[in-house]
Amino acid sequence: MNRFSLIVAFCGTICLSACSSFSTISLPSWGKNKSGVQDETAQTKKGDASDEHLTIRDEAGVVDVQKVPFRSGVSSATVERMAKQFGCIGSTGAGLLTEKGPVEVYRMQCDNGTTFMAQCELRQCRPMR
Repeated sequence: MNRFSLIVAFCGTICLSACSSFSTISLPSWGKNKSGVQDETAQTKKGDASDEHLTIRDEAGVVDVQKVPFRSGVSSATVERMAKQFGCIGSTGAGLLTEKGPVEVYRMQCDNGTTFMAQCELRQCRPMR
């Protein structure tokens, strides 16, 4: 292997390990309880116009969550088509969670309350588990 191949393999390994640890984070249900009904304890508070926070109360206590603004990316349409194949239909589309670059992570909120996530490396996308 030449030096360039070794550097690319090393960077890819680091990116994939970072993304795999990101996919193990369990996200809250965004104010809905298990029956799908809006929880009265979820409240939205606004600081300035650029950031919104959501306060969620569950069995672990009170958690302050910052909402991520929607950003489309190069592979948003690809992820939306992939999500549709997995039975996820959403009205907002697939939003970019990470910075633009060779490895990007997308999230799509499905109408049935689930979340579809995909990782795209050099525009080759695959679903995250």
